[in-house]
Amino acid sequence: MALSFAIIYKTIRFFHFAHGSVIVAGAYIAYSLSCFVGIPLLLSIVVSSLITTVLGIVIYKTTYSYLRVIGSSNLILAITSFGIFIFIQNLFQILYGAQILSLKTGPVSEGHLIMGGTITNVQISIIVISCLLLVLIRSVVVETRIGKAIRAVADDPLGASISGINPERIIIYSFGIGSALAGLSGGLISLESSIEPTMGLNLILKGIIASIIGGLGSIPGAVLGGFFLGIVENLGIWKIQAGWKDTISFAVLIAFLLFRPEGILGKRTDRENL
Repeated sequence: MALSFAIIYKTIRFFHFAHGSVIVAGAYIAYSLSCFVGIPLLLSIVVSSLITTVLGIVIYKTTYSYLRVIGSSNLILAITSFGIFIFIQNLFQILYGAQILSLKTGPVSEGHLIMGGTITNVQISIIVISCLLLVLIRSVVVETRIGKAIRAVADDPLGASISGINPERIIIYSFGIGSALAGLSGGLISLESSIEPTMGLNLILKGIIASIIGGLGSIPGAVLGGFFLGIVENLGIWKIQAGWKDTISFAVLIAFLLFRPEGILGKRTDRENL
């Protein structure tokens, strides 16, 4: 989630709250393809990420693109984003109802005991896929022409346009990549936890917190921040009630803003962070 959010924030520089609804869309689409259409589970997650790619681009073209043309502030963009989030959330509640859904991953099996804690095969798969996605996205951003254009637009949109780069097209690419990752994360989340229409806000807040911890705009930092946040949350609820998990997340965020506002990687340039 943090990686998908960081890709979009890097180019457009505002909090895309509607990204939470794109993550939820990935979970519901994967559920529908697997349970109603009968597509194999892993293939349904891949297809859902392709569909959320289109959804993310449509959101940008129908709202943000116009607001940017008329010179709207980041505050207006953020408020609009939150309105889109509420609309899509209510749409899923109409289509699927408010009940909690779950995606079957096969027979229940015992997890692996590591250092006194238990980890399941699904959780191991999520960790491995996250690391592979980090390597893939880093390669795309550093080594491809599109990635170099994304970095140029992120650093200086005007200078990029003067040098022949179309910032609007690059932003669309970023929304497409970020939304594809969002759909994939939504599908993976559906393997681990229940699906419900209102889960998007909590998910995007966790993604934003992880991105801030890792350093806003830093791709490796987003993944490191996500792992760090997950570890601290679960170590915290080891000793106290699980209901305090979200409180722990915000406490970690406040601590980083007070003592290390530059993020987990320290004060570096975009090139060094990449």
